[in-house]
Amino acid sequence: MARIAGVDLPRNKHIKIALTYIYGIGNSRSASILGTASVEPTKKVSDLNEDEVNRIRQVIEQEGNVEGDLRKDISMHIKRLIEVGSYRGYRHRRSLPVRGQRTHTNARTRKGPRKGTVANKKKAAGKT
Repeated sequence: MARIAGVDLPRNKHIKIALTYIYGIGNSRSASILGTASVEPTKKVSDLNEDEVNRIRQVIEQEGNVEGDLRKDISMHIKRLIEVGSYRGYRHRRSLPVRGQRTHTNARTRKGPRKGTVANKKKAAGKT
């Protein structure tokens, strides 16, 4: 099993798809990495030799942020927004949608499950 950037790549998948298991690498970046490392994208991970894995590893290190470094950078950017007191930071702090989506009826993923306080009050009033 090939281990790149602290992630075990699945053995039975093509290397182009397997690289997307690394945080920060999508389809297009995976294709460019393989082109730079001169590795065939349709080759399975189990068929890679040690030289090809090392070339891929070097290209990923040269290109920059993946996995832990990228996660740390993103969290630092969010903390900065919160500390500055910007509108986006306020939305992050309140765990509301940040990019202008409506919240009157939707945004349940971001807001969490409904709080049924009004319904509970009606039921309690009816029982007495």
